[in-house]
Amino acid sequence: MPTREHISCGVFYHNVHDMYDSLGNASQAGYNFIVAPIVHPRFRREFFAGKARNRLGAFTRSDLVLSTQDWNTLVVGKTSPWINLDSPVLSIRRNSEKALEQELNYAAHLSLPAILVTPMGPNCVNLARFIYSKTLGISGHQPTYNVWVYIPMRAHEDEAKIFFNNLSNGDEGTDELDSSALAGNDTWEWWNTFRTVCNTDKKIGLALELSADLPSYAEIERWLGEPIRCVFVKTTLFSTNKKGFPVLSRAHQNLLRRLFKLDVQVVIYGNNKHINMKHYLQYMDHLWATQDPDDALSNFAKGYEDYLQVPLQPLMDNLESCTYEIFEKDPTKYSEYQRAIYNALLDRISEDEKDTKTNVVMVVGAGRGPLVRAAIAAAKNAQRLIKVYAVEKNPNAAVTLFAQQDEMWGDQVIVAHCDMREFNPPEKADILVSELLGSFGDNELSPECLDGAQKFLKEDGVSIPSSYTSYIVPVSAPKLYSEIAQMKEKDKHPLTYFEMPYVVHLHNHTPLSSPKELFKFVHPNRVEVPDNTRYGKLNFTIPYNCSIHGFAGYFETILYKDIKLSILPSSHSPGLFSWFPIFFPIKDPLNVNAKQELDVHFWRCVSPRNVWYEWMISKPTIGAIHNPCGRSYTIGL
Repeated sequence: MPTREHISCGVFYHNVHDMYDSLGNASQAGYNFIVAPIVHPRFRREFFAGKARNRLGAFTRSDLVLSTQDWNTLVVGKTSPWINLDSPVLSIRRNSEKALEQELNYAAHLSLPAILVTPMGPNCVNLARFIYSKTLGISGHQPTYNVWVYIPMRAHEDEAKIFFNNLSNGDEGTDELDSSALAGNDTWEWWNTFRTVCNTDKKIGLALELSADLPSYAEIERWLGEPIRCVFVKTTLFSTNKKGFPVLSRAHQNLLRRLFKLDVQVVIYGNNKHINMKHYLQYMDHLWATQDPDDALSNFAKGYEDYLQVPLQPLMDNLESCTYEIFEKDPTKYSEYQRAIYNALLDRISEDEKDTKTNVVMVVGAGRGPLVRAAIAAAKNAQRLIKVYAVEKNPNAAVTLFAQQDEMWGDQVIVAHCDMREFNPPEKADILVSELLGSFGDNELSPECLDGAQKFLKEDGVSIPSSYTSYIVPVSAPKLYSEIAQMKEKDKHPLTYFEMPYVVHLHNHTPLSSPKELFKFVHPNRVEVPDNTRYGKLNFTIPYNCSIHGFAGYFETILYKDIKLSILPSSHSPGLFSWFPIFFPIKDPLNVNAKQELDVHFWRCVSPRNVWYEWMISKPTIGAIHNPCGRSYTIGL
């Protein structure tokens, strides 16, 4: 469900005669803010030549017409439609730069929350450069406003010109664009050019205008990966229902509900085609309030969407009580572990032996005991006898285990406070149970831990999990890239934050293929000298023009026989929230054309003290190795 109870919706005014009255009318209709020109749209200033060069008087209205708080919360400023910083005519370009600078300075003076700027087409490099330089500020004095870059979802002939030059509305074309037309009118390319020039800065967001003729599913998916701040919805897109109220087509409703998942704002613009402008807002609020309820994972991850976290290192660091508590609430993981132990016990102890044969279950990395409790419950349900060893190195978690041994488990459970690789039990195990998996499967060093622990597993013993496989897929994730680009630390290598993986609940991103298998580990690992280094090369065919910002990593594990846990999007275990995906960034976004092939290489490197990943792209262009020799990120053994 949305984070806000009601939608945040504004209304666009082509021209405002009285700012106070316009705000009052919008507020009376229920709108949260207005989008209004900073300067009258037809007031073309002449700074270098022309009769108006020395015109006296103010270029726009006084800041006294509203309070500072109203300017700061209720008004989004729009730049003049005639400004063209990419004009081939020098005089127009120079005059436009001066006019835009004047408007941006006044917007900063008013403390406006956002500025709406409009590229006139794919050639917008100079506009983007100018805007970016202003957002960076001079001598560290950055303006407070964000920049909304208006881009139509599809390029219809003269549509942007009609809207932004305040001409009479024309009929929108509905013919499908053929491939050649799309290549020249792909408005995503306009946006990609603009944000690339701006170094994917987080203060630069997208204002996406819905088209009457929606693009293909693939194109919509590409838009949904962008940092969309607001959606412009034209009044001509609405039809009228039997009661005379505005409604949208089912396709537009479905698209808006997907956009609402990104917590976007909405701006209504155009002439009123129905009884009252407030009915457009009421309809949008209805769509907002009737979104499908979130699943268990989305509810658990609320507030952590696209939040970058450094992966846990439980072998190096002792986890805190609150971390254990969060993961123990998972409704799926422990029930599936219990089912796996249950089935393993039935297979190892026949009905005739159930009263005489006892299986030894060793839980390595027992934490606060959830897997111990799962093993005891599985044995009870299976009516089989077990003896449990609970091995845990964290002295603080061991306190909890000893307490439960005294109060609940008794002699059925033996607690061993030590590193599993150094444990020396008096007997070997029939079933070895662990939950050492990370978001990438092996990234919490399950292979090294279980290889060290398998010496006390019987020759015919069972490991739960029995195998796990990691997967990767290239993704477009400009929001994540901009977050990483902001990370800097004086004493660290400048590429440090682009050379380490992050655990993240991926939200505002676009996967560019289906995930492919990378590394696999099987337990018990019966080779004489275990080798957990890995190398994988994968090839992906990119479906459309896009920017690649990194790779999303997932894993799937087989606990026992056909009992699995998965965080793959296509086979995600229902209700499972113990693991978010992992994200491997690349230092420079890679622009790739439709149908181009992408070759990516991943290494899992192991030294006596550390494990680390290295990754690179070799096609369509060769890039540098990320994290060579583990210079930016390692996992300590």
